[in-house]
Amino acid sequence: MIFIVVKFNVKPDWTDRWLDLTREFTEATRNEPGNLWFDWSRSVENPNEFVLVEAFQDDAAGDHVNSSHFQQAMKDMPQALVETPQIISEKISADGWGRMGELTVE
Repeated sequence: MIFIVVKFNVKPDWTDRWLDLTREFTEATRNEPGNLWFDWSRSVENPNEFVLVEAFQDDAAGDHVNSSHFQQAMKDMPQALVETPQIISEKISADGWGRMGELTVE
């Protein structure tokens, strides 16, 4: 799968509106064939930083970046950002989440 983590440093006046700004993009991406997950989190250290954790089946990532909702999001997001987002995007040999071996809850 393609595993992606992106950090978005959002302007303070956009922080409360970020999830609204990205809602259509999020919903459309979650409905794409081959999308495994597309989950937003907010940093506990920086309230203006949002972290996106997403994954796609190998062949689906290309369709994602070529989709109309992706292209629209790339036009909509810059107005709300302080800087270019930071990203890690890697192909990994997994097909989903696994259980943590170091911590077991019974």
